[in-house]
Amino acid sequence: MQPLPVPCPAHLIPDASGTEAFHQAYRRAMADGAVFVAIETDGPRWTVKADTLTAGPGHLVDDTVNDAIRAAITRLVHHREAGADAYMGPVYFMMHNVASQERARELAAALHAALHGNLQPLNHAIPPTP
Repeated sequence: MQPLPVPCPAHLIPDASGTEAFHQAYRRAMADGAVFVAIETDGPRWTVKADTLTAGPGHLVDDTVNDAIRAAITRLVHHREAGADAYMGPVYFMMHNVASQERARELAAALHAALHGNLQPLNHAIPPTP
């Protein structure tokens, strides 16, 4: 299994539903020194997860990027596209209660790009408030 490309197309975001699938995807990201990102089914809803610890101490996320991610997740919560219990970084990110697998993949891919310094997919997936 290859590390995810940056930016990562949504269809390549792994489905880490189930304990074993999650642990396998997380261990793979850690072995590759890559940012972990995945989606999981949560009944009829979906969860998006990302963790920068797996990328190692050399992977730093700029404060401006973290602020943009936090603002985007806040917008999702405000519009009820993600649960109010969202984790908004700066190292670990999680959004519960996403309506569909397709939307979860889109958000995960956008978050993955943002955690590599590219905010364009995030701004496309979750447009800033005018």
